[in-house]
Amino acid sequence: MTIKVALLGCGTVGSEVVRLLGEQADDLKARIGAPVELVGIAVRRANRDRGNIPRDLFTTDAMSLVKRDDVDVVIEVVGGIDPARTWLVEALLSGKSVITGNKALLAEDGAALHEAAVDGGADLYYEAAVAGAIPLLRPLRESLHGDRITQVTGIVNGTTNFILSAMDATGAGYSDALDEATALGYAEPDPTADVEGFDAAAKAAILASLAFHTRVTAADVYREGITEVTAADVASARAMGCVIKLLCIATRTSEGVSVRVHPAMIPRTHPLAGVGDAFNAVFVEAEAAGQLMFYGRGAGGAPTASAVLGDLVAVGRNRLRNVRAASESAYADLPVLPMGEVLTRYHISLDVADKAGVLAAVAGVFARHGVSIATVNQSGRGDDAILVIVTHAAADKDLSATVAELRTLDFVRSIASVLRVEGD
Repeated sequence: MTIKVALLGCGTVGSEVVRLLGEQADDLKARIGAPVELVGIAVRRANRDRGNIPRDLFTTDAMSLVKRDDVDVVIEVVGGIDPARTWLVEALLSGKSVITGNKALLAEDGAALHEAAVDGGADLYYEAAVAGAIPLLRPLRESLHGDRITQVTGIVNGTTNFILSAMDATGAGYSDALDEATALGYAEPDPTADVEGFDAAAKAAILASLAFHTRVTAADVYREGITEVTAADVASARAMGCVIKLLCIATRTSEGVSVRVHPAMIPRTHPLAGVGDAFNAVFVEAEAAGQLMFYGRGAGGAPTASAVLGDLVAVGRNRLRNVRAASESAYADLPVLPMGEVLTRYHISLDVADKAGVLAAVAGVFARHGVSIATVNQSGRGDDAILVIVTHAAADKDLSATVAELRTLDFVRSIASVLRVEGD
């Protein structure tokens, strides 16, 4: 038997998949127990020069390729919701195994793919959807299946991590750091999906779904990006012995699960604090296993293609044995809690009038909302003063209400920044 593969997409990742399929053909045959043959590649422009890839493999009709009777496995690296969803549902319903790196589709409508996989008796693998080459999803899906995961905290977007790392290292502002990331190829010409947190939110939904056996979509994820993080914020974090990272945080409690993406200060002693450049890392906490950390390159053609081929070996072995992987595990069906119910801490920088009674009045606002203050630092500047307040843990809705009331006070000239504090 030969495992026949159809590839949808031949961009940065797809071209690396083709290269590795050729270079590692003998190893793949030995690991799977059968040779792998690439029988077609669906692209937008079939006549584009793609090096030494045989031109007769290319087609612009992705659906016809998916429907071919001789195709065993469909690999999708196109991205986006539609038409990718239509192609993959068709493949799965017809019994073809699917390997995808499409985080946006999985986060928006992974249920449709999982249901089609069950109905078609096919495998659905997607290691490449989160954190590139880092073996992360399979440990959550298989290795830790006998444990109860309580929290997943991760840096899952390389672009934002590069930007924040550059700001921390050089003192640069956000715009300058973004320009550097763009010049080096870490940021897209339109970086919105990365810097506004959409990419990380999709990945957070996938991680939470696997970790907590509950369907979580991107719409369930609270999201903030890094565009409002300033050089002053980074300096303030440094003064506290912290660093700012864009974190995805998924937590299981007795009430349900919370899933959020936002910039946060974490202590420099935290394992995630030293993750620099465009690297990714995910910190997993489980009741029996304790603390685990997964680290590596989270993006790029070759790392992502590595994850795709890892899935291909698993899928190929299953097809030879006429078995399929375990289906979606969503039995827990836990409620997803609103952000307001999440316990967190705030770092708040206030520009206030430097006069008697101001500090007491500010403290009174926190007290009215049931928020306890951990530390206060004040520095003078003429008739103004800068108050930097760090709270104890409180419900996010109470912290937000506190900030909202502070904005109404005459002696508060401005609220320079509000950042969450995590990782103690």
